Amino acid sequence: MADPTTYRPAPGEIPVDPGVYRFRDSARRVIYVGKAKSLRPRLSSYFQDLSALHPRTATMVTTAASVEWTVVSTEVEALQLEYSWIKEFDPRFNVKYRDDKSYPYLAVTMGEEFPRAQVMRGAKRKGTRYFGPYAHAWAIRETLDLLLRVFPVRTCSSGVFKRAGQVGRPCLLGYIDKCSAPCVGRVSPEEHRAIAEDFCDFMAGNTSRFVKRLERDMAAASKELEFEQAARLRDDLVALGKALEKSAVVLGDGTDADVFALEDDGLEVAVQVFHVRGGRVRGQRGWVAEMDAETVPEIVGHLLQQVYGGESGEGVPREVLVPVLPDDPGAVSLWLGALRGSNVDLRVPQRGDKRTLLETVHRNAKQSLARHKLARAGDLTARSVALQQLQETLDLTDAPLRIECYDISHIQGSQVVGSMVVFEDGLARKSEYRRFVIRGEQVDDTAAMDEVLTRRFSRYLEERDQSADLELGPDPEAGPERIDPDTGRPKRFAYPPNLVVVDGGLPQVNAAKAALTALGIDDIAVVGLAKRLEEVWVPGQDYPVILPRTSEGLYLLQRLRDEAHRFAITFHRQRRSKAMTASVLDAIPGLGETRRKALLRHFGSVKKIRAATAEELTEVSGIGPALAATIAAELASQGSGTPAVNLMTGEIIDEDGAGQ
Repeated sequence: MADPTTYRPAPGEIPVDPGVYRFRDSARRVIYVGKAKSLRPRLSSYFQDLSALHPRTATMVTTAASVEWTVVSTEVEALQLEYSWIKEFDPRFNVKYRDDKSYPYLAVTMGEEFPRAQVMRGAKRKGTRYFGPYAHAWAIRETLDLLLRVFPVRTCSSGVFKRAGQVGRPCLLGYIDKCSAPCVGRVSPEEHRAIAEDFCDFMAGNTSRFVKRLERDMAAASKELEFEQAARLRDDLVALGKALEKSAVVLGDGTDADVFALEDDGLEVAVQVFHVRGGRVRGQRGWVAEMDAETVPEIVGHLLQQVYGGESGEGVPREVLVPVLPDDPGAVSLWLGALRGSNVDLRVPQRGDKRTLLETVHRNAKQSLARHKLARAGDLTARSVALQQLQETLDLTDAPLRIECYDISHIQGSQVVGSMVVFEDGLARKSEYRRFVIRGEQVDDTAAMDEVLTRRFSRYLEERDQSADLELGPDPEAGPERIDPDTGRPKRFAYPPNLVVVDGGLPQVNAAKAALTALGIDDIAVVGLAKRLEEVWVPGQDYPVILPRTSEGLYLLQRLRDEAHRFAITFHRQRRSKAMTASVLDAIPGLGETRRKALLRHFGSVKKIRAATAEELTEVSGIGPALAATIAAELASQGSGTPAVNLMTGEIIDEDGAGQ
């Protein structure tokens, strides 16, 4: 492990111009490439105290043995050079926000004498029109099979095409009128090229003129009493309709756009992109990648760089819609414009159809990350590896088959609650979850954690002692019976965990350990997981344990922490909502839950109820003159300023009815 101070450049050596820098290891291999508007502050940030750096960055600077840089004149040049070097050197510490799959495209080889429509992957070729990408090749073949009725373009390989010309007979598609059979001279090269160009226009989104042309021809054939021809044209219209149904219109203005969305959990990020051409979704792709120490704007910048860096100009649409702008949007826009050959609008949609589409893409990204986490959690091998890693890293006697995680939730010390979630064999056991209401007001996190653990393990000790005295099982050496004889179920706190995890750093860990020690429990390990850098804290140690970010053990701890946080905050919101409504409307005599809901549904907020007259209150179903007068008098005597909850949606609202 190298000491970064041994190769740190003198501050005066580093220029303040834009440029690209490379970190190299002792073997002179490039391990990281980055760019900066100003090289001096960016490079200086790598040589601060290692404890202040992200774990991945700290590993990179201690692996490196030298750093070098190249000054450029503009940020666009820096962007181009950075991508070129990443592609050339494939640095190990540059996170790749693109999966290794090659997505299929519907390609039309317009550079050939007889253009061919086919499924194509890999690098794009000059003179070929591409449509997509599609998630699956079969989706392309289904679309192509429908459209060949109307646009009988060649789809056969060069060998089949050549043999058909030699024997003078077309292939099967030629006989069933799904190919114009240029191989045997049914159409001239010019006529076949015109068919291929019409096919490309339709795929590019110019669909209306072909539909109108078929409708016009069908009407003309029917008028001339050529009913068989009219029936064929009708079937062609149906085929076009089915093809159009497969790509619904999402943007009414016929825009060409790529819409990106991200969802991350701190360790991994899910990316989804919808390819919209002519206002229709022509393709969708997504992947999950490891998340670096980068901010979301930096991730977006690198994502666009990697997605479009290897594309030809055809791959860059007129608009690129993102959830947040990259750090240097102007430079990225110019770079994309240079690839496309015309201006590219890079922006965050704020309203309308494009904002709605971005939200849809984000929902897909969120579901993709959830599916990825679920698949990973359900992997028996991965769970076994996680438990083994925790046993080795935390120096436990046995693998932690039962882990309990605790979290505290409150707002400025009010409505303090605690949660306990249980994972057994690496999977959530929701029947064992518990919730705690913290007694007293203005309790800090450490005191609340002490109370939760004291109550939980005091109950465990009580049940253990009662079982030992009264309910020994058939084998006395096996210990006390854990099953309640009345219900046949395990007792509520009958089983101790192998490991206790608390959400927080060293103060929370020490408070948890002190609570167990006060109860005389010394055989249960305690750790804390701090969210900022995902550090694992052990009681009595001044420095945290750093697990690799790809570690299955860290992933299991993170799932525990997130689940405990979700469970705690859900309970806190329920209690907060109940307390808020009780402080305003529950104190009014004669006003039950149904009438409270009716009042909030009718007026929308407590402030508007307070401002209403007794006559206006009687407009609400169930509110008579006497009760209306009581409500008005009570609200007037209580004063204003107390928030409430919209009981119809569960959303917390303030006096003006605005959601918080």
